[in-house]
Amino acid sequence: MRRRLSRGLLGGRHLMGAATRYTVRELWRDRRAVTGLAVWSLVETAPALISGYATARALDDGFLAGDVTTGLAWLGGYALAAGAGALGARGAYRRLGDVVEPFRDRLVRWVVTDALRGAARPDRAAVARMTRQVEVVRDTLAGLLTTVRGFAFSLLAAIAGLVALAPVLAALVAVPLLLGLGLFAALLPRLAARQLSYARADEDLAATAEPMLRAHRDVTAAGAGRWAGGVVSDAVEAQSRAERALGTAGALRGACLAIGGWGPLVVLLAAAPWLVGRGIGAGALLGAMVYVRQGLVPALHLLMTGLATGGLRYGITLRRILVRPAPEHHEVAPPAHGLLRMRDVTFRYGPAAAPVLDRFDLDVEDGEHLVIVGASGIGKSTLAALMAGLIAPQHGEVRCAARVLLPQEAYVFTGTVLENLRYLAPSAPVLRGIAALGAWPLIDRLGGLDGMIDPATLSAGEKQLIALVRAYVSAAPLAILDEATCHLDPATEARVEAAFAARPGALIVIAHRLSSAARGRHVLLFDGARPVLGTHAGLLATSESYQDLSDPALLLGEVDRLDPVACAGLRDDPGEVVAHRAGGE
Repeated sequence: MRRRLSRGLLGGRHLMGAATRYTVRELWRDRRAVTGLAVWSLVETAPALISGYATARALDDGFLAGDVTTGLAWLGGYALAAGAGALGARGAYRRLGDVVEPFRDRLVRWVVTDALRGAARPDRAAVARMTRQVEVVRDTLAGLLTTVRGFAFSLLAAIAGLVALAPVLAALVAVPLLLGLGLFAALLPRLAARQLSYARADEDLAATAEPMLRAHRDVTAAGAGRWAGGVVSDAVEAQSRAERALGTAGALRGACLAIGGWGPLVVLLAAAPWLVGRGIGAGALLGAMVYVRQGLVPALHLLMTGLATGGLRYGITLRRILVRPAPEHHEVAPPAHGLLRMRDVTFRYGPAAAPVLDRFDLDVEDGEHLVIVGASGIGKSTLAALMAGLIAPQHGEVRCAARVLLPQEAYVFTGTVLENLRYLAPSAPVLRGIAALGAWPLIDRLGGLDGMIDPATLSAGEKQLIALVRAYVSAAPLAILDEATCHLDPATEARVEAAFAARPGALIVIAHRLSSAARGRHVLLFDGARPVLGTHAGLLATSESYQDLSDPALLLGEVDRLDPVACAGLRDDPGEVVAHRAGGE
């Protein structure tokens, strides 16, 4: 228990410290706007500054002394200060936007830049970070700035007013105030840790209960209700403990407020006879209580509540934005020889599912051109993901050199052509790749390397060609094309595959046409959990499954996937479909 509490406290301190350092650094960049906010906040505190002093003078020098005019004059001065405070509040809220909005804009820019830099490993949470989480940070920052500046200037105004009344009053108020603030500062990391533990316990409960509820029929059918209930019950109890701990910490926060906020009033009342004996008038004593009751207590309550709730929310959300969670990626060690080594690999989706691969072995050497074919949905893309290290097998070993994987849906972002081609390799020789893949007509149409790309105006094939050039010029020796040419016309597809095959390294193609298989050095036929390795000619002669892929009746349904111009007339002549799929473009 102590170990968990210690880890929680360290996590709370780290969270608060990291958020504070980042915020101070960013606010320093906008120090002119922050200075303007401080100036207007100072004007806003005019009523708090004069409230107690005006009350004291109105009583001691005015009404208690029989001078009504003086008493009314001091009250009128307080009314004028209230008007100035209203103008200050108006200016402060305007300046608050000058601080918060640039802060928000820089966060959005950071999220977008990070997402583009990591486009090779898609970040599905980028949109949530850029919209909802950034807005949470923006709103909570505005609330925290309002809270902190309100407390700071109210404290300064109260202390200054108390000193003006009588320094001894300020000294009496300062002792319990500082004690309460000190205790709260010591408690804050514990509050943060317990709030963080509660958030995690709540998430764990949801993650535990949701699959049990979704599978309640299976749980009932298997007679596993007691076991499922025990699993969920443990998560419920953990969440309950975290909530009780958070409630205890909240009660301690209330004790800090009582000491720091109401303690000064108790001290002033207890010391009243002694103060009157030292010449402190009733008006001055009442003015001191006004400073405490109307200035310090509300400001202290706002500070403790704001930091304990909004401050933690701000820190957690800011951390989620700035510290990008590691993507689902499985480290793949480089092979001792060759570019890819798979040994005894078994992979299945779920414990009861049939294996996609079962005790599978494969070696890919430098210079290899391997084409993987098979029926749709049989597991070709799963094999590509295993090769690339995006998923891990339940059994066996995958060792792979640096690789580049291109899926069927090519990603192109708004920016120049050059930026799109180089973000995997900033100094890549893009001219060589454009020429090798025959992409100059497309590049010229887009306005050259400096032309701007609007993804919405590009066809699927044009996006694929840009992505293929990007992959071609990367430094990865192993290229895996997972139906990455399916939207290209046959002639362009043939040129692209020939260029990649001639590129240093090795090429693996997940094919949707047997013409690609005919160009490969080896063909891996997916036909069950144990794919068959051979050559195009050999498999065509010996494998009925491979022959079925060449059956004109089966291919007619795929004609519509091909380029409409290049494939005109194929539906009328099934023999040409076979020739097309067998390499006769």
